[in-house]
Amino acid sequence: MPIHTVQKAPSKTLVVAAFAALYIIWGSTYLAILIAVKNIPPFLMAGTRFVIAGLILYTWCRLHGQPTPDIKSIGHISFSGILLLFVGNSGLVWVEQYVPSGFAAIVIATVPLWFVILDKRQWEFHFANKKIVIGLLIGFAGVLSLFIGKSNVDFHNKMQRISFFVLVIGSISWATGSLYSRYNKSNGSNGMKAAIQMMAAGSLSLIIGMGSGELQQFSWSHVSAQSIMAVVYLITFGSLIGYMSFVWLMTVRPPSLVGTYAYVNPVVAVFLGWLIANEQITWHQVLALIIILAGVIIVNFSKEKIQQQ
Repeated sequence: MPIHTVQKAPSKTLVVAAFAALYIIWGSTYLAILIAVKNIPPFLMAGTRFVIAGLILYTWCRLHGQPTPDIKSIGHISFSGILLLFVGNSGLVWVEQYVPSGFAAIVIATVPLWFVILDKRQWEFHFANKKIVIGLLIGFAGVLSLFIGKSNVDFHNKMQRISFFVLVIGSISWATGSLYSRYNKSNGSNGMKAAIQMMAAGSLSLIIGMGSGELQQFSWSHVSAQSIMAVVYLITFGSLIGYMSFVWLMTVRPPSLVGTYAYVNPVVAVFLGWLIANEQITWHQVLALIIILAGVIIVNFSKEKIQQQ
């Protein structure tokens, strides 16, 4: 007679703490990245951050008896890590050389919208609902509105214009990597998966950094204490605490719900950029953020309402 096991529901306290880490800590990482790249080349910084965090987490997992996944699983996990952390996050690090951290956070607030567009398995459900479609249109209208009116980004500037599109590509890649992780099951604990993702993305970032000549541009004598502290913060809070929370939540909550961190992150990022980095905040950008978040909220609330019916 088969024995049926009941999977224990995750602790509500842990779920709340994990969401708090995504909402607050990840919102503050935009400022930390801005401070770090003032003295450290972007790909070397991102690569160092992820490799160190990945090695720490991998060592912790092994010491606690967690096995290393099989080769096939490592391949799947590494691929998702490259989509999420190399294209998505290292791209953000590169961008923050040219645009304010608050502006970057506003564009990345569209990630939940990309979840809906890229989740092919749910297309029939998503696009049959008028409210979800309206929410998508409103959200992307907010993105387009960034091109109109006064902003602290000059779209006539080549590097700032390129940075905008890199942010869009990074947002798409983050949603793609998240969905890939969800639909392509692989062996390994959540911690082990996060460690492999970070080491894979970090290694590629270091290779790109060294290949593009960043090592020749780097000098320890020019690195400030603030930049070092920012990197330490990104390793401990942004990667080990924040990213582990994200990976775990993706296994116990729907991607659309996990993606709600995008509601709070840009608000935290814009506020900290203004408070600490003296970044300009224009009413036009605030309006664009409100429009984007309105679209995201309509999409997610519509999805949740339908699923409860």
